[in-house]
Amino acid sequence: MKSRKNTGSFGGKGYYIALILCAAAIGISGYLYYRNAKQDDTQLQTPTFDTGVISPTGDDISAGATQPIGDPEPTGGTKKPLRTGMPVSGETIHDYAMDALSYNATTRDWRVHNGIDIAAEEGTAVCAAADGTVYTVYEDETMGVTVVIRHQDGYVTTYSSLSKDPAVAPGDTVTLGQAIGTVGSSAMLECALGDHVHFSVTHNDEPMDPGDFFKLN
Repeated sequence: MKSRKNTGSFGGKGYYIALILCAAAIGISGYLYYRNAKQDDTQLQTPTFDTGVISPTGDDISAGATQPIGDPEPTGGTKKPLRTGMPVSGETIHDYAMDALSYNATTRDWRVHNGIDIAAEEGTAVCAAADGTVYTVYEDETMGVTVVIRHQDGYVTTYSSLSKDPAVAPGDTVTLGQAIGTVGSSAMLECALGDHVHFSVTHNDEPMDPGDFFKLN
């Protein structure tokens, strides 16, 4: 009879333990369900929009976008040589002389001469000796009406003793053989020579024999 009482007591306790475990299981299940339901509700209330804009990464940026703006540097090949020609057709009556003194018939003395003097009839067209850009046009007190043209590779040509009103202005682009003015006698320092063009050349700001300039072709 005593052993039966113990068995009944243990059976009663087991029943209560089972109830507690069931209640705990129900509580955990309810908590999980509530949490999942809340997450689903949040996703429904906060929709996401696909704008189609993708933030680029290093691999996404096209090669063209990483290149510098502007004309590409030339690869291979060589620059075309400067083509040159006489500014006017006529006789050279005074040569280039920077290494020795030359007699000036107007001033009646000996001095250096930074160009050549080419005789031609007044009004004859004077042409650009090479492609370039007109740097300045002015009237010099001693060399008269003057046009200065800049060319590639540091060459500069100067045309003096022209008639008034040259055919070009500063900033104009000119080509070899294009008329820039006409022959005159405006150079007071060389008035004894009559109608002519005083033509001089510099290379990188150093005087150059016009004869060597014409050989650049």
